[in-house]
Amino acid sequence: MPKTPVKIPCLALCALAVAGPAAADPVVVELYTSQGCSSCPPADAMLGELAARDDVIALSLHVDYWDWIGWKDTFADPAHSERQLRYAEAAGSNVRYTPQFVIGGTDRVAGPSAMDLLEMIQAHEGATGDVLSVSGEVVTVGETRTEGQLIVVDYMPEATVTVLHGENAGRSITYHNVVQGWTMLQTLDGAATEVTVAGPEEGYRRVVLAQSVVGGKPGPMLGAVRLD
Repeated sequence: MPKTPVKIPCLALCALAVAGPAAADPVVVELYTSQGCSSCPPADAMLGELAARDDVIALSLHVDYWDWIGWKDTFADPAHSERQLRYAEAAGSNVRYTPQFVIGGTDRVAGPSAMDLLEMIQAHEGATGDVLSVSGEVVTVGETRTEGQLIVVDYMPEATVTVLHGENAGRSITYHNVVQGWTMLQTLDGAATEVTVAGPEEGYRRVVLAQSVVGGKPGPMLGAVRLD
């Protein structure tokens, strides 16, 4: 796990913050992070910049395998750690890095490399072909021609945590789009379908993702849509 803090040039952060035209099918960016990891705050700040963009769905998934170092992450979920491991296995590895970005369900960036991240987001723009659409509480899934999952994700838009112990002891860190719920609604067999999904609870936001499953592991994102 890379543990050396990296300073990010302002120019790189500004580039991440520039939103492209509003996208009907935004690029999904997952950040695997931990409150106990000293290298993570720069990546957390980058995700905060991405969270303001209309053409990106930025999600912060806190892992629990740093909890032993002296601070138990208040947002950590073992399921997030497991999901990150499945991504590693899909790439033929069993190594997980913190922080690590996953873009579009396929490309991975370890550490806060702003320019690499920006290039990968640009490469994924328009890649999913508007598979998902929403009208009220009805989410329509177009034909995907591949097996996958329809997933509902609930997240807090922002939260600030004062870390008392561990590598980040004494720091107050602001997190964005902190995932609090990850629910598989149904499997997808490639055919078009519709499903009713209620909006988020007060204080939360909700998105629906369609993601392919390859050999039991997460594959490319097929679509994404906001419900808030």
